[in-house]
Amino acid sequence: MIRNKLIATAQYLAASALILFATSSLADVSMPVPGSQTADGKKVLTFVAKDPPGVRCNGNLQVAVEIANIYQVPIQLVPSSLVPQLPAPAVFYGNEMIAADGKDHNGGVSYAIVSDVLEIEGVPKQAKTGLIGNTKVRQRFDLLKESIKTGGN
Repeated sequence: MIRNKLIATAQYLAASALILFATSSLADVSMPVPGSQTADGKKVLTFVAKDPPGVRCNGNLQVAVEIANIYQVPIQLVPSSLVPQLPAPAVFYGNEMIAADGKDHNGGVSYAIVSDVLEIEGVPKQAKTGLIGNTKVRQRFDLLKESIKTGGN
């Protein structure tokens, strides 16, 4: 009985530490991101991409597609030429940096990284998953993502 309680406590502490570690980078850097909030105060998920976009930028834009199909979050895709004061590639939620070139995740994000932030922030999910949930579409989408990662080879 005591052993089970110790195991449960250890698991709880490990999970808490993981959550703190996952969110620690979000609180570290705040930058003035144009359009970081909607008119009614909702935080905007901003993806800053280089002109022209490279592998990390294209990967981030694919993550934006996945996020838009699952979460009810405003998203803006901004070329770096319009925001030269921000690093590129970069991803922000409101003014808080999730990833940036030369900083956290070196500017590249995954669905898991962004969705963890949105889950912690309590962002609601779509009532119905978008087309990315369709098996045939998902297979083609995954092939596209893989092609981008390998440079089209």
